[in-house]
Amino acid sequence: MNILITNDDGVYADGIFELANKVKAIANVYVVAPDSEKSAIGHAITIHNPLMVKKVNFRNTDIDAYAVSGTPADCVKLGIEAILEDIHIDLVLSGINNGPNLGTDVIYSGTVSGAMEGLVQNKPSIAISYDGKNISSKEYEKGAEYVVQFIDKIKDNLTMLDDTMININIPDIRDTKINGFKVTQLGIRRYENTFEKRIDPRGNIYYWLGGKTVELEQDENSDVTAIKNGFIAITPLKYDLTHYDRIGRIMKEIQPLDI
Repeated sequence: MNILITNDDGVYADGIFELANKVKAIANVYVVAPDSEKSAIGHAITIHNPLMVKKVNFRNTDIDAYAVSGTPADCVKLGIEAILEDIHIDLVLSGINNGPNLGTDVIYSGTVSGAMEGLVQNKPSIAISYDGKNISSKEYEKGAEYVVQFIDKIKDNLTMLDDTMININIPDIRDTKINGFKVTQLGIRRYENTFEKRIDPRGNIYYWLGGKTVELEQDENSDVTAIKNGFIAITPLKYDLTHYDRIGRIMKEIQPLDI
């Protein structure tokens, strides 16, 4: 099995290293990741500037790793279509992210978008995030072990991911006992945003975005609830955002068409 790994924290982040280092025990691993942090960049791709690529020493391992001056989606697209074009990639992984990607976070997440681009490229794809702060290599390593377990469980049935990617969120093992895997739906994440107004040395106004998560009532089957209850949340996602239940209703409202 050949696995392409990317992330949005950058090729030198601890999360991607621990993931790649564990996964290489079960597959041939190739790392193509941003050369710097690209968190919350969503599914952006680079079309107005060239993508610079540099092969890097991946902490003295034998893993082929490339740093790209682009986004996670760039890395997956470029990795599959150019850098690794002679290698058949069987699975795309994105992570392990520093912090969770739950509920509506997936819209903004570079980590989830890296895996979603894998799906666009017709590859089985999994995004992995760790719910914690000041995460050490030890926690990432343990998280990667759970990912390897999950891959081992589904590796013979990857066709179930033909039109679906998996978003995995791992609870902070320092504070929570892991109770197993739980298949979930997206919860609701809202933020109490603050825009701090500042002035630069030249007198120009700029704003710095901050804020905190708002605690909301969640469905018992949501990824947010699963994480709080000590489960590793496994959420199937797709890129078809069509609201099919609304098609007929909207057509009824706009008929007849006055053209």
